Amino acid sequence: MNNKQDLPWDNPRFRNWVAVAKACHSMERALATALQPHDLKPAQLDVLMNLYRHPGMSQHDLARKLLVGRSNITMLLPQLEKRSLVSREADAKDRRIMRLTLTADGEALLMRALKAYGALIEKAMSASTPEQCDLIGAHMLRVADALKD
Repeated sequence: MNNKQDLPWDNPRFRNWVAVAKACHSMERALATALQPHDLKPAQLDVLMNLYRHPGMSQHDLARKLLVGRSNITMLLPQLEKRSLVSREADAKDRRIMRLTLTADGEALLMRALKAYGALIEKAMSASTPEQCDLIGAHMLRVADALKD
């Protein structure tokens, strides 16, 4: 890459992708900080949000939704169960399948954490109009689709 025109940071796609990555990294750090008073980590919040939206889902389905391996879910769930935030029960038809639900305490904690998360998103996106937010979201979905295996 001796030719200056071949350098990636001169390419607007590269430069703007780095800006997206920086924004994502900043949001991840800010979310981790915002969740500390709730004694939650972002991955735990993701579990609680998914179980709220899809009560009774299996551990396998949760792992697929979170894009992590079942072993990661297996490590997260005992922590949440110990705090009485999540319950696991064997499926009535197939005892090998564990169904997951939020407890009342889990739902209450989720609602408090969502207020902090919502405030953080509002702060991050406040410089954008609702239309711009929709355009950003639509474009990021296209990027995700383009990168699917």
